[in-house]
Amino acid sequence: MNPTTDVTRRRALAATAGAAVSLGSTGLLASPAVAAAPAAPAVPPQPARNDTLKEALRRARERDRQIHTGRPSANGWEMQKLADVDGGDIATRSVPGTGLSVAVRTGDVEAVLVHVVRRFHYEVDALGRDGEPHALAGWVAPGTVRDSRLPESNLASGTAVVIRPGSYPPGVRGGFTARQQEVVRDILADTEGLVRWGADDDRPYEGLFHLAVRPGDARLARVADRLRSWEETPGLGAGTLPDVTEPARRLRAARHR
Repeated sequence: MNPTTDVTRRRALAATAGAAVSLGSTGLLASPAVAAAPAAPAVPPQPARNDTLKEALRRARERDRQIHTGRPSANGWEMQKLADVDGGDIATRSVPGTGLSVAVRTGDVEAVLVHVVRRFHYEVDALGRDGEPHALAGWVAPGTVRDSRLPESNLASGTAVVIRPGSYPPGVRGGFTARQQEVVRDILADTEGLVRWGADDDRPYEGLFHLAVRPGDARLARVADRLRSWEETPGLGAGTLPDVTEPARRLRAARHR
C-alpha cells in the first residue's frame, strides 16, 4: 500500500468521526430526527353543573307531597290524595263486560276487586243498565274520610269499591235477597276471604267490598294470579255462571266467611 494513500485515509476517517461527534452533541442525529414537543399540562376536569338534577329532585319531592299522605286507611294501605297521576298507585280501570270503570289501586288489588264487581254484575244484579247513574264507585279523596278506622276509609287507599252507593246506605241491612247473598258469598270465596263484604261489619254497609289484608300479604299476589289465569281459561272466571248451590261451593263459601 502507498504510504501517502494510507495517511490520507486515516485523516479522512478521523475527520468523519469528529464531524459525527460534533453533530451528535447538537442533537441533529437523535432519533427521531426532531424531538417531540413536551405535552401541555393536563387540565383537571371541572365538576358538572347539577342544577338540572336538583330541579328534577325538587319536582319529584313536590309530586310526592301532592300524592302521598303517609297515613293508612283501616286495612293498612296508604291513602292517596290523587288518582290517575304519574307517581301514584291509583288509576281508573275499566271493568270488562260492564261498560263501567272504577278508580282502584293498580296491580293485584285491581285484579281482585274487578273480579268481584264483574261477578256481581253477571250473577247478582246488572250494573249500569239503562243509563243507571252512579252504579259503581271507587277511590275518594282522603279529605272526605271522616274516620280512618272505618272500613269505608279503604276507598281512599284504592282498596275498596262501592256497588250502587245510593242504594245500600251504611247502617242498613236487607238490601239483598237470600239468593243474592248466596252468590255474594260464593264470589268472596273466589278471593279466599281477602275481600270482605261490608254487610259483615259491625256497622253494615252492604254496597261496600274492601280488601281485608295488609300490604305485603303474600296471599294477595297468589289469589290475583289465579284470578287472572281464570280469565284466560274457558269455563272459568267471571261470566261462567256457576251453580253456587253445589255442596262443595257452599262449603268453600262457609270456610271463607
